Amino acid sequence: MRFTRLFHARPRRPGSHGEHALQERLGTTERADRFYDDQVCERLLPRMIEFIGRMGLMFVATADARGECDSSLRAGPEGFVVVLDDRHVAYPEYRGNGVMASLGNIAENPHVGLLMIDFVDELIGLHVNGSARVTEDADLRAEHPELPVDPVPGRRAQLWVVVEVEEAYIHCRKHIPRLVPADRTRSWGTDAVRAKGGDHFGAAARRAAAASPETVPADTLAGRAGAGTAS
Repeated sequence: MRFTRLFHARPRRPGSHGEHALQERLGTTERADRFYDDQVCERLLPRMIEFIGRMGLMFVATADARGECDSSLRAGPEGFVVVLDDRHVAYPEYRGNGVMASLGNIAENPHVGLLMIDFVDELIGLHVNGSARVTEDADLRAEHPELPVDPVPGRRAQLWVVVEVEEAYIHCRKHIPRLVPADRTRSWGTDAVRAKGGDHFGAAARRAAAASPETVPADTLAGRAGAGTAS
């Protein structure tokens, strides 16, 4: 299927030229316009702010200057994403594996996409797209002294990501599964590799085996300092 016809979007129409061209090609422009007109907001509505304040989980999409994409998970106590005002949200960067994939992308390309989903009660999601900047904890607290102080040492952020809201809109519930919360002790800020998942997918074991003529048992590599998850 080829999409060669250029679609000239009307001024200030939400979305990209690419999605507009596909809408025209596939005959969904009228349906998309209803969604844009009804649901896409340029600032956070009161119910969106309340929703964000209940979330303990968020997905973050970033891309570098070349457009190479990355998606990551951020989690914390309910309300770890802080609404500064109806045009700005901020979330803390907890200690990770030091890769800095998301922050590195933001340093090159500030555009981010945030997705928060209520899997438990309302079965609904909220997209927040905007422009991000990275700031130190002390600097953000100087701007916003009301910022809460987390009592858990592993959740005390040195850095925050502040997002200026450009679009906020609903993610419909029809494909969202209902999940049941379970008690779990989380090791916030730990460097213990086993607590972070170790070599769960066998990547370190495979590389070690390829580099050595002897077979290295995967369980002996679970504690390798290089194992862990990207952030």
